[in-house]
Amino acid sequence: MSFIKTTEQDSNHNHLEKMSVAELLKNINKEDKTVPNAVENALPQIEVLVTQIVEKLKNGGRLFYIGAGTSGRLGIVDASECPPTFGVPHDVVIGLIAGGDSAIRKAVEFAEDSTTQGWIDLQEYNVSNKDVVIGIAASGTTPYVISALEKCNENKIITGCITCNNNSPLSQVSKYPIEVVVGPEFVTGSSRMKAGTAQKLVLNMITTSTMIQLGHVKGNKMVDMQLSNNKLVDRGAKMIMKEIDVSKEEALHLLNQYKSVRNAVNNYNNGRQ
Repeated sequence: MSFIKTTEQDSNHNHLEKMSVAELLKNINKEDKTVPNAVENALPQIEVLVTQIVEKLKNGGRLFYIGAGTSGRLGIVDASECPPTFGVPHDVVIGLIAGGDSAIRKAVEFAEDSTTQGWIDLQEYNVSNKDVVIGIAASGTTPYVISALEKCNENKIITGCITCNNNSPLSQVSKYPIEVVVGPEFVTGSSRMKAGTAQKLVLNMITTSTMIQLGHVKGNKMVDMQLSNNKLVDRGAKMIMKEIDVSKEEALHLLNQYKSVRNAVNNYNNGRQ
C-alpha cells in the first residue's frame, strides 16, 4: 500500500475568504461531524493498544505520549488531566513535546525535525520495557517522534501511535498503530482541526478506559479525584451523600478527614461494621 498524506490534500471547500461567518461555521461543523465516524473505524486498533497499556500499568509501568506541535500539546493536556481526575501520581502518564515545555505555548523552530532528541527526552525519565510509548503525529512523518519510537523498539519497549494517515512511516514503526483517517482539513493542511479533534477523542478513550480498568472509577464516579477546588469538593460530597446516605455536613466532614471519596466511603462503612 502506498502512503498518501490525506492530511495535506486540498480542502473540500474553496474560496473560504468569500464565505460569510455563518457559512464558515456551517462548513467547519459539517467537516467536524465526520470525525467520530473515523474514530469508530479505529476502535479495534485502540482496543488492542489499551489492553497493552492496562497490563503494563498494572505492573508498575508508565504511559508516555511524545509528539510535536499540536500533537505534542494534546498529549500533554491528556497526561496532565489524569492526576486530578483519577488520583494517580503525576509520573504515571507523561506527555513530552519537541522543543520542551516552552513549546507548549510557542512553536520552537525545527524542533520536530530532530532524529535524536525524542529518545534523549525519554531517557530523562529512565524509560524502560515496563513502559508504553505512544507517538502522536497527525501526518505520521514527524522525525522527532518516529526516531524515538525506533529506539523504543530497539529497547523492547511497547510502542503505539495516533496518526491521521494510513500506512504512514510512524505507523510502520509502531507495534500498535492507531490510524484515524479524517481526510482533508477545512483549511488545507491545518491538522489542528479535524486531525486534532480526532487525536483528542482517542486520547480521552485511552486514558479513561485504562483508568477504569485500573479501578479508579466506581459505578460512573471519579472516586479517586483530587479535591483541588470548591467545585470538586462539592462534587465529592454529593457522591458520598448518594453512596452512604449522610447529610452534606457529614459528607464534607468525611471528605476533610479522609481526603478522597473512596477513602471516606470505605472508612465510614468499615466503622459501621
